[in-house]
Amino acid sequence: MHNGTPNGTSAKKTGRPRSADADHAILEATRAALVELGWGGLTMGDVATRAGVAKTTLYRRWAGKNELVVDAVAVLFDELELPDRGSLQADIEDVVLQFAALLARPEARTALMAVVAESTHDEALRQRIREAIVDRQKCLVVLGRRRAQERGELPPDGPPLGPDGTDTATQIDLIFDVIAGAVVHRTLVSGEPVDATWARTFTTLLLGGLAAIR
Repeated sequence: MHNGTPNGTSAKKTGRPRSADADHAILEATRAALVELGWGGLTMGDVATRAGVAKTTLYRRWAGKNELVVDAVAVLFDELELPDRGSLQADIEDVVLQFAALLARPEARTALMAVVAESTHDEALRQRIREAIVDRQKCLVVLGRRRAQERGELPPDGPPLGPDGTDTATQIDLIFDVIAGAVVHRTLVSGEPVDATWARTFTTLLLGGLAAIR
């Protein structure tokens, strides 16, 4: 008995394989359209035209504008890295400066503010932001803690719930919220620069807080 086609060859999946080049062009066109047109003016048709693809190509990949814009933002945040600078202080300063530089880019700033504003009345969009951006970037905090523990800068993880009532997952969430919240507020709300001096002062303050909850 043969599996697949009548002549015994294996059946092939139908449909075209997803193109990385097309995805890149689409997400780049999405960010450009957001900068030029804003959230309200952006349409799937306009993105397709800018990217040089058929509108059906977009809808095969993304159900609608919300999903498309979040992914266009998420790939920018995936550029963030945590190089090993030899100390937790230096590691945090480095990623803070990277994050601030990312938010200084018009396409990143406009896209992020647009999806956050829209998510205030769209729970599904808020959930997609958490999954595609926030949860993915928490890996930087996990990596930074592990390196610091290996260097002896932070104690190893204790029982699931420590004496201060804060478990490891909660600490990771708090560290991420503090770093992301401070940088986003300073760059996008206050409009103040995030330079090496600010990053060093902020990191010193953060490390003081981490020492207090050991």
